This record gives sequence, C-alpha cells and structure tokens, in this order.
Amino acid sequence: MDLVHLLGINVREARQGKHLTQEALALEAEMKRSYLSELEAGKRNPSVRALGRLAKALGVEAADLLRPMKEAEPNKSTKSGI
Repeated sequence: MDLVHLLGINVREARQGKHLTQEALALEAEMKRSYLSELEAGKRNPSVRALGRLAKALGVEAADLLRPMKEAEPNKSTKSGI
C-alpha cells in the first residue's frame, strides 16, 4: 500500500477513535480542515513537522501513523504459551 494512503487511513482511524471531528483535529494540529481532509484521502503528503503536529494532537507516536495498524497491535494468536 502507498505510504501516503496508509498515513491518511491511520490518521482518520485515530481521529475517529478519539471521537474528534476533522475541524477539531485540524485546530489542535494547527492546520486547515481542508488540508486534513485531503491528507486523510491520501491526496496530500505532509511535512515531517505536520506529521509531528498530527501525532501530538492524536496522542500517538508519529511512527505509528506510518505503519499498518495491525502491525502496531500484538497478535495474541501467534504468542507461545511459555
């Protein structure tokens, strides 16, 4: 999957998980709502600074926004019974 598209998906899922509107997140991250909307749609490639502001506003690490969400969560079915 394209990294820009993955970032957009992760930002949207994190935002919705915190019950934030695009407007509220954009205000907290100091960016325009239209920019955030395009970012979530995978149409914008944010700067490192913008990524950092988004991560801070969402309460996550910037790296977490760049990896598939399933990788960020441990898979309980593959753990050994030790």
